Amino acid sequence: MNGMTGLRLDAPRSGWAIVADVVVVGSGVAGLTAALRCAASGRRTVIVTKARLDAGSTRWAQGGIAAALGEGDTPGQHLDDTLVAGAGLCDEEAVRTLVTEGPDAVRRLIGAGARFDTSAGTGEIALTREGGHHRRRIAHAGGDATGAEISRALVAAVREAGIETVENALVLDLLKDAGGHAAGVSLHVMGEGRHDGVGAVHAPAVVLATGGMGQVFSATTNPPVSTGDGVALALRAGAEVSDLEFVQFHPTVLYLGPDSEGQQPLVSEAVRGEGAYLVDAGGERFMAGQHELAELAPRDIVAKGIMRRMREQGADRMYLDARHFGARMWSERFPTILAACRAHGIDPVTEPVPVAPAAHYASGGVRTDLSGRTTVPGLYACGEVACTGVHGANRLASNSLLEGLVFAERIAAHIARTPARVPVPAEPGGPGATRTVPLPPAEARYAIQRTMTAGAGVLRSADSLARAARELAALAPGRAGAGPGKPAEPGVETWEAANLHLVAGVLVAAALRRTETRGCHWREDHPERDDETWRRHLVVALRPTAEGFDLVVRTTGSTAFPPVMDGGTP
Repeated sequence: MNGMTGLRLDAPRSGWAIVADVVVVGSGVAGLTAALRCAASGRRTVIVTKARLDAGSTRWAQGGIAAALGEGDTPGQHLDDTLVAGAGLCDEEAVRTLVTEGPDAVRRLIGAGARFDTSAGTGEIALTREGGHHRRRIAHAGGDATGAEISRALVAAVREAGIETVENALVLDLLKDAGGHAAGVSLHVMGEGRHDGVGAVHAPAVVLATGGMGQVFSATTNPPVSTGDGVALALRAGAEVSDLEFVQFHPTVLYLGPDSEGQQPLVSEAVRGEGAYLVDAGGERFMAGQHELAELAPRDIVAKGIMRRMREQGADRMYLDARHFGARMWSERFPTILAACRAHGIDPVTEPVPVAPAAHYASGGVRTDLSGRTTVPGLYACGEVACTGVHGANRLASNSLLEGLVFAERIAAHIARTPARVPVPAEPGGPGATRTVPLPPAEARYAIQRTMTAGAGVLRSADSLARAARELAALAPGRAGAGPGKPAEPGVETWEAANLHLVAGVLVAAALRRTETRGCHWREDHPERDDETWRRHLVVALRPTAEGFDLVVRTTGSTAFPPVMDGGTP
């Protein structure tokens, strides 16, 4: 291997550099919270974000943030609901951390300026209910614009704190020092500004908060920037990822037609929480009797119920009926959803809303401990890009914003306790050097999305997944017997295509290995849950080879995540 220990994207050499103590990649609830906390502890912090500071996935969150804030509710009850939704794969210690630290984290968010809806007369936070929750514990803002309000408050706090930000910047790869410790990131700034082109932020602490990878599928609720960049970066850097097969498909996404692609409008679970019904074209409710919570069952169960009914009837959509809400409730409680529906010619006040499942949330990601540490020293991860063990096989509704808050704060606390280091990235060709991986053409993005939707979507089987694996292999440039020929030129579109190709390959490999149905992983050829064999996690890493790399897949001996040591190995 000639001393090669990692992989990196084909990109020009850095033309500029910023030096900091901490670089946070991403500007959603997790990234901004981590940055604010790190800066408050005296560490020079730089935020790198792919679009504008306020354009992350957080702003699209409609339903709210779950925490035991209501009278009679307890962290223990929240824990129980989370464990049930996670289908036997949650790490109970991680969940306990989430639900016990969550209420105070929400209060600190309010202290930072976030304004949640309150009940008329009492002034208390108004709480609603969503799928899988046995109590009203979802705090919301602007009716159905919770994420936008949280993003607004945190962006304002970051600007007031004067934290340096680099916007419109695609992170490329992790930089390491000669000892294998994180030493910053390389990135490409798109557009004009103080920095342009490929550069670097040198920092001994790197926090990945890059969000999800929903764009690996044709239809998703995720914004266009969600191309799996953080997971791909971590894999190339040698970090472990886990549970990538558990992609949650939100059951109620506005159906725009069989050929619709890209980001689709979400119809929040809170609509069902307030009493909307799922019905077929004949107006018959089909979730009643399938689960004690009917339409408010965990998302995997509702998505499967919708898909079953669609298959039975040869339909491509079901309907969400909330006509009984009336015009006033729709306009006051769900103004964002109402506007989205009407923009597409649907009036939920007078007609049922057509819905179908679409890719929504990655329950898996970069494997971390309870302090957000990955298996690469100095590299942290939080939010959707991370796999903390909280979500297991299926995320409980509205736990994601809370997870971003809680674990971002824990990362910042750990960094504050860690002695500062001087980042010294290794010289190219020296110890710990990396090799470039060839890039697929930009148009491979759409081929990847079609392949993943057909073979690794809501319904999966050995045949569909094997077909997806073959089609993905055919898109890999520069490998013997595969690829479209000459690798593409470096650029934003080809770098994103490379990231999507890598995370798609890992997802398919894990989904093929897990021969059972559990949570949001539904194998038609293995329709039962198999606790004896599969109540465990699949962990994936890359191993560089002379031809490129191999995927190394292993299973853990238990559902618990062992602590990640300071040396970087669990």
